[in-house]
Amino acid sequence: MAIDPEKERFLREFGEDYGYPNAPKNIDELRATEFKRLDDVAYLDHAGATLYSESQMEAIFKDFNSNIYGNPHSQSDCSVTTSDFVDEARRQVLNFFNASPREYKCIFTSGATAGLKLVGETFPWSGQSTFMYTMENHNSVLGIREYALNKGAAAFSADVEEVADHDQPNSGKSAIKIIAHQVQRRSEPEFLKKEATGDTYNLFAFPSECNFSGLRFNLDLVNVIKEDSYKMFGTSPLHRGNWMVLIDAAKGSTTMPPDLSKYKADFVVVSFYKLFGYPTGLGALIVRNEPAKLMKKTYFSGGTVAASIADIDYFKRREGVEEYFEDGTISFLSIASLHHGFKILNALTMPAISRHVSSLATYVRNKLLDLRHANGHRVCTIYGLTDREVLCNKMGPTVSFNLKRPDGSWFGYREVEKLASLSGIQSRTGCFCNPGACAKYLGLSHSDLLSNIEAGHICWDDRDIMNGKPTGAVRVSFGYMSTFGDARKFLRFIENGFVLLPPESTHLDSFRTGAIYPVTEGVDRATARYFLKSITVYPIKSCAGFSVESWPLTRTGLLHDREWLLKSLNGEILTQKKVPDMCYITTLIDLNLGILFVESTRCEEKLQIKLTSDPSILGKEEVEIHSQRYEVQAYGDEIDNWFSNAVGRHCTLVRSSGSQSHLCPNGNKSPRICRDFATSLNFVNEAQFLLISEESVADLNNRLRTKLQNGSRGPPTEVTPMRFRPNLVMSGGEPYAEDGWRNLKIGDKYFTSLGGCNRCQMINMTSRSGEVQRSNEPLATLASYRRVKGKICFGILLRYEDNTEHDAWLHVGQEIYANMD
Repeated sequence: MAIDPEKERFLREFGEDYGYPNAPKNIDELRATEFKRLDDVAYLDHAGATLYSESQMEAIFKDFNSNIYGNPHSQSDCSVTTSDFVDEARRQVLNFFNASPREYKCIFTSGATAGLKLVGETFPWSGQSTFMYTMENHNSVLGIREYALNKGAAAFSADVEEVADHDQPNSGKSAIKIIAHQVQRRSEPEFLKKEATGDTYNLFAFPSECNFSGLRFNLDLVNVIKEDSYKMFGTSPLHRGNWMVLIDAAKGSTTMPPDLSKYKADFVVVSFYKLFGYPTGLGALIVRNEPAKLMKKTYFSGGTVAASIADIDYFKRREGVEEYFEDGTISFLSIASLHHGFKILNALTMPAISRHVSSLATYVRNKLLDLRHANGHRVCTIYGLTDREVLCNKMGPTVSFNLKRPDGSWFGYREVEKLASLSGIQSRTGCFCNPGACAKYLGLSHSDLLSNIEAGHICWDDRDIMNGKPTGAVRVSFGYMSTFGDARKFLRFIENGFVLLPPESTHLDSFRTGAIYPVTEGVDRATARYFLKSITVYPIKSCAGFSVESWPLTRTGLLHDREWLLKSLNGEILTQKKVPDMCYITTLIDLNLGILFVESTRCEEKLQIKLTSDPSILGKEEVEIHSQRYEVQAYGDEIDNWFSNAVGRHCTLVRSSGSQSHLCPNGNKSPRICRDFATSLNFVNEAQFLLISEESVADLNNRLRTKLQNGSRGPPTEVTPMRFRPNLVMSGGEPYAEDGWRNLKIGDKYFTSLGGCNRCQMINMTSRSGEVQRSNEPLATLASYRRVKGKICFGILLRYEDNTEHDAWLHVGQEIYANMD
């Protein structure tokens, strides 16, 4: 077997930490036998959710098929068996955190978020209390603030720094420094007006590991806050009262669970899918006995009370902490599966897992920091890492970063994520529900944040660059089954797709230079002739269309083109990307009969919809799509039921009534017409027409064939122009000549080019043998040479310039005359 020089160098540097030489299976065996489903996929979102192993799930199913687990709120034999398993699971969880059962209790919740919510709603807040949290906290921790403020408590955000210990200047030790900032309140806090008493309880919250940057927090914070708050906060009122500490260990527990025998936090939360993939919807709140006695719970439910009387205001709570706080029947089957997950972690051991994933993350960080463009400018900005030598041991297996172009402008994180997905790399982008860390590391001020929000930016949208600054980041994170191959695949993706190499490099791709089409020889653009090859109308948005030899033009485009759409009961617009079965709905319009004919392989009967005077139309309503509000006509149950059966989910059909109010693209929600959006449209995404060139498609197919011949995995890929759902297909000239057109004339009808059409993964979907199949092609190949500023363009968008009063038609065979840039 040939030696891999790159892996050999990695093993020389990290070999002692990489893999599991003392475990039943080494890392390569583990990956090959337990995670075969990954195949050629590099899964790098373990901070979001790690993966379950095959043997883990097999053991769980065998367990469930061999045992009877009953509701634990009973006295039957199978219920007693369940109770025993639940008690054993509690012991395993406490043991995982090295927490004594005599000092701590394990309360099962639906996840870490539910555990945090339970702390917030039961904590003994008062008007003299303080809730303090580090900036690097998940939204689920920030939500506790609402409980505190509602009770009149003060809220502070804090930055935590480690500085030289002045009491021991030559020891090399560091001391913890907290810089607190009072949260702007909706009402004047009483905290500064009233003296805290011995009965005042304060809460300090921090993550053991930041889920944004991967920075691990010094757990000495627990002891400093609880035992030496006066030294930490000085003479300010913050040191008064009793301080309790909450650790959000959801991320940090995956490699370094807090040792509660050393750091006696009062509350710790964890989610088990973060540890071993399954079960989801199950977490735990580990709580110290003393704070548990102070938690003020209002609601009671089945299983949480020892007795209650229906018509008298009386109930008696159960004595056990777990029983009292676990409302209803706990998720006992999920709890019964926990020991199969812990079995895997125990076999590998947590120290070995921590060393393994840290070796991969450190390797990736170092490689990213070394990347340079041809002009010497750094490619990557990594967050949370200021000194790779000092902080490498303080970072978890998470790498959060953004990429820059040679001119210093940013690549959008959605562009990176989109291209990574096409390359078989699963990552995550955005702020990761951690707004404080996001703003801190990206340098976003309050005014930046508010400006972005007012402009319409929300979590999980595509607005990745606003006012020249990133609104989020790219995050890759490693799990116990991650391999060197995953890290290398990711790094090669970054190097090949985002690093501008010196001009003499032979593999400099055209998209890196800003060109979106290659220069071809042999065709004289001045004498080239172009002809309209086909016309296609798509009456129902995202459903199949029909081809015609001639068709009328209107101010909205082709007559009846995308005049109907399907929407879910909650108002969501249905498209093939989300509902692939829409591709099986075929359409045909007979203008003479005035009927839209609709068929589906999922329905026995054909559907006929009248174009005028349709009695099945019930009334009008409004929908919003692509920043435009449409007045639409709604149909009755018979038609809606037909489409619901055709796509396999409840939906309704609506038709554009021709009345639209346009919203500004800057997020302004006032229904006023914007100058740039004054063109009349039906339910189209961006423009009235999409034009595709046969020659451009032929060039793409040549590239796909070459890629396959060079060893690309997957079945042969050949695309037709119809894969791109064009209205107009042209022939003639050279590939991509249409990119340079400003306006054109088809016959005697004039059109304006609105630029290239930004392609999405919908073009990767095909229907074969009655099944919808997805692949990475042709979008992956297009991304290699048709990418500009985050867009992968193919085909051009057109607007019809309607300057005539008589009927206008397009005809196949008409010559196209282009005015080029």
